[in-house]
Amino acid sequence: MERIIFIETGTGIDVHGQNITKACLRAVENAIHYNSMPGIKHYLPEENLHNMRVNVRLAVPKDKENVDVARVKEEIPYGTVTVEVMDGGMTTTSGIVLEDKEDKNDLMYIVNAAVEVGY
Repeated sequence: MERIIFIETGTGIDVHGQNITKACLRAVENAIHYNSMPGIKHYLPEENLHNMRVNVRLAVPKDKENVDVARVKEEIPYGTVTVEVMDGGMTTTSGIVLEDKEDKNDLMYIVNAAVEVGY
């Protein structure tokens, strides 16, 4: 990315089921769904939203290899998207194992996201 214009951050949690992709999707949604960038296209080459570049950084506590990167990319509506998955985030107890929620154990997964927007 040549120039970063905006960085949005968010947190996502999967309380039951230990699904790291679900926690990642929630973190990205949390980062981007409370923001509006009405003037962004004026900063992009040719004032075209498709010239936007978006880098999603995900800090995950476990199961990095199970993150569905293609699914994460689908959360971003415009531009060329890259996803970087790194160690971070947190696991903590949910206090209960619920088999009907597909729990394998009592852990909840907490993921942090940084969404960089630029060109």
